[in-house]
Amino acid sequence: MQEYFQQLRDVIDRVGRDKSEEIWLSIEALCEALRDGGKILIMGNGGSAADAQHFAAELVGRFLMERKALPCIALTTDTSILTAVGNDYGFDEIFKRQVEALAEPRDVVIGISTSGRSNNVFHALTAANRIGCKTIGLLGRDGGSIASIVDLNLTIEEHHTPYIQTAHGAVLHLICDLLEKALFAPFDPSCPASPGKG
Repeated sequence: MQEYFQQLRDVIDRVGRDKSEEIWLSIEALCEALRDGGKILIMGNGGSAADAQHFAAELVGRFLMERKALPCIALTTDTSILTAVGNDYGFDEIFKRQVEALAEPRDVVIGISTSGRSNNVFHALTAANRIGCKTIGLLGRDGGSIASIVDLNLTIEEHHTPYIQTAHGAVLHLICDLLEKALFAPFDPSCPASPGKG
């Protein structure tokens, strides 16, 4: 048990040390989109689908701060769309069709994949790039095929899926926290995500 928690701490520490710049840049991209009237689209499969829905819930509802709702849609939740597109076009198209229907150039599209190789996430992010959206990959292992097609690559360089998923959850919570502060807290010139910084 202690070994498990120590290894998890090592992964989290590595993320904090190695991925802070990408996290700040992601927060700045999200702030810019939301200030410009854009929205966030987010997706993933399995546990990553749960993370996508959790993130959307924190933004549409609230994380820690009482503030207005923020526009974020998890593309994992509409069973009629998922089953219709999956049946008619195939599982690889379930997120792509939604991106094509909903995304606009000022939006940010986030794909979560612990392997970095989820075809349906890859195709959706490719479509988002064509539309002109900012794209973010919250990935695992070596980032896979998705790492090379996103504007911002947040890869957790770890092979143990539960550790990747726990780190993804921590990163998403951190983004929620700093996004709220950047958009709704008083200006803090020491914070890279403060209003006016991006």
